[in-house]
Amino acid sequence: MKVEIYSDIACPWCYVGKRRFERALAAFPGAEDIEVTYRPFELDPSTPQQPAPLRERLAAKFGAAELEGMNARLVEVGAGEGITFDLDNALSANTLTAHRVLWLALTEYGPAAQAALKDRLLAAYFTEGENVADHARLTEFAVEAGLDRDRVVAFLASAEGVEEVRREIAGAREIGVTAVPTFVFEGKWAVQGAQEASTFLQVLAQVRDQVREQHTASSAPTAAAGDDDACADGSCAV
Repeated sequence: MKVEIYSDIACPWCYVGKRRFERALAAFPGAEDIEVTYRPFELDPSTPQQPAPLRERLAAKFGAAELEGMNARLVEVGAGEGITFDLDNALSANTLTAHRVLWLALTEYGPAAQAALKDRLLAAYFTEGENVADHARLTEFAVEAGLDRDRVVAFLASAEGVEEVRREIAGAREIGVTAVPTFVFEGKWAVQGAQEASTFLQVLAQVRDQVREQHTASSAPTAAAGDDDACADGSCAV
């Protein structure tokens, strides 16, 4: 089974969704036959490369009162998933270059390395107050995930992967991805939002059964969608 997860490093619910989906996978029989890849998505392509306090950017977008409620909810949910959200120290920065390094990780090192780097970048952004657009820091994160330092340095000094990542982002919008995280199973079934692990476990079983049925008979694909309010409980919308 193939699972493609469309997400952005700047999306807190993508962090939660990753943890919950991984818990579901750990409990799913036959998980070793599931290939998980992360696909790029930019919530705000206009975000500057120069880092700025994330709290200020979110307050300008949502308002101070709503931001406080959102922050409290994230801290509570994150704690339940072993995530420490620290929006007070988090830095907003353009994530395109980080998506390029994730593309490199998948292309040359495989899904496991990409997943490790994805987790490292999410922690850097939301817990450690790191600048995920900085080439030096990106290199360190990539090396920690198992990528070769010299390869990453040369990659970041080039334009390699830029067009490929932009095509993938455009492709996500073409297939109707408007909020993240969005989980696409076998290229046919979609689930949106940071669902509970139990929900992901149920979806995995349903897709497995659908795939088995299609080996002997054709059946129409189905899709399920979650909440798509902008950074509401479960997903972040454009």
